[in-house]
Amino acid sequence: MKLVLLSGGSGKRLWPLSNDTRSKQFLKVLEAENTERQSMVQRVWGQLEAVSLADSAIIATSKMQRDMIHSQIGTEAPLIIEPERRDTFPAIALAASYLYSVDKVSLDEVITVLPVDPYVDDAFFNKVKELDQLLTNTNADLALIGVKPTYPSSKYGYLVPESQVQDNQYFRVDHFTEKPSEEQAALLMDKNALWNCGVFAFRLSYLIEILHQMKLPTQFDELYSIYHTLPKISFDYEVVEKAQHIVALPYEGYWKDLGTWNTLTEEMVTTQIGKGIISEDSINTHLVNELDIPVTVIGTRDIVVAASPDGILVSDKASSPKIKELIKSFDQPPMYEERMWGWSRILDYATYESSQEMVTKRICIYAGKNSSYHYHHIRDEVWTVVRGEGELALDDRITRVKAGDIIHLPAGKKHGIRALTELEFIEVQTGLGISDEDFVRLYFTWEDVVTHFQHSKGKVIL
Repeated sequence: MKLVLLSGGSGKRLWPLSNDTRSKQFLKVLEAENTERQSMVQRVWGQLEAVSLADSAIIATSKMQRDMIHSQIGTEAPLIIEPERRDTFPAIALAASYLYSVDKVSLDEVITVLPVDPYVDDAFFNKVKELDQLLTNTNADLALIGVKPTYPSSKYGYLVPESQVQDNQYFRVDHFTEKPSEEQAALLMDKNALWNCGVFAFRLSYLIEILHQMKLPTQFDELYSIYHTLPKISFDYEVVEKAQHIVALPYEGYWKDLGTWNTLTEEMVTTQIGKGIISEDSINTHLVNELDIPVTVIGTRDIVVAASPDGILVSDKASSPKIKELIKSFDQPPMYEERMWGWSRILDYATYESSQEMVTKRICIYAGKNSSYHYHHIRDEVWTVVRGEGELALDDRITRVKAGDIIHLPAGKKHGIRALTELEFIEVQTGLGISDEDFVRLYFTWEDVVTHFQHSKGKVIL
């Protein structure tokens, strides 16, 4: 069996902590066994390792989330990078083409697709292992996992069985009902319907044949090159609802989607993260503060307060799922990003009458880590080192830098930096049309940078 973990999402439901680059699965608000905080993706990857599935797993994600994944679970985690976001069917199709044409996986291999962030016990992943044998025994098109509902929820889709489910065994799926009312959900529970938890298993040959029928290439490079033309449609609508023979395994263990503030706070082991005070007369109130200023919450009930460089949320917990709709018009770039080498935070940005733009960032590079060696076409930069020491690669030389140094980087100047100790600097960008797309990376590892200088006429002065 091969596992494809889908890591996407725009981070709207857990705003302001989550954003386009730091979706909900990367928020470190859960507690690990060592009492340190961990994210959902770190928790799931650890569970896959515990049940010996991590070596069979690959993560399908976007360019924007690549550094975050490598930062949190390591660079050994294999990734399939989508050129752009286009919903779950294109993402799964691209992953299937990679397994088929690059990894040379057998067409008889079972491919299991699941979200990267379910909140479950380890037993859930043991149930995932059973999908392989289930497909063999039933010769079904698809095998799913359904969670036995604990209450009539309108937040989830439902798998409705053809007939009465016997002894918690697999059943044939008759149809799906997507997010019914609570009254309808109660009726579905009487029919033994299960929550659809987004887990799909199929033979690789099944999806490759679908690509053939849609006249889409099955070679990874070819599909990648036309990815922008693929329909923006979910795997549920494009594949699952068209399948003729679908079976499902019931799962009665713990399962939860921590996609909103009201569900996430239920699993947090502390009511407060970050600077601030929650008064003793506050009831069922959570504070999550990433700012360097204190937040005080007094006399509240059933409230979540979340503050980050992207914004501030004060919400009744039950109403918090409305946030996605309310902020859909926000178009500011992410103000805080975690990267493989450290983090960056936007302190200020402005556009002037001349259309000149200015962005000021505070950047931290962890000891031993480095930025890429790169240059920009449009923007100029000025770095002011405020803490630590590092090695600066600049055009034709590598030199040492320390707190107090100021570095001028006009457009076109090649540069990169490596932290000897944890390094912080203030970066001021100026120019017309400042964009994250204005970035030409030449080398990623510092070893490659040093080798480049050694093989050129450049100087290494350390």
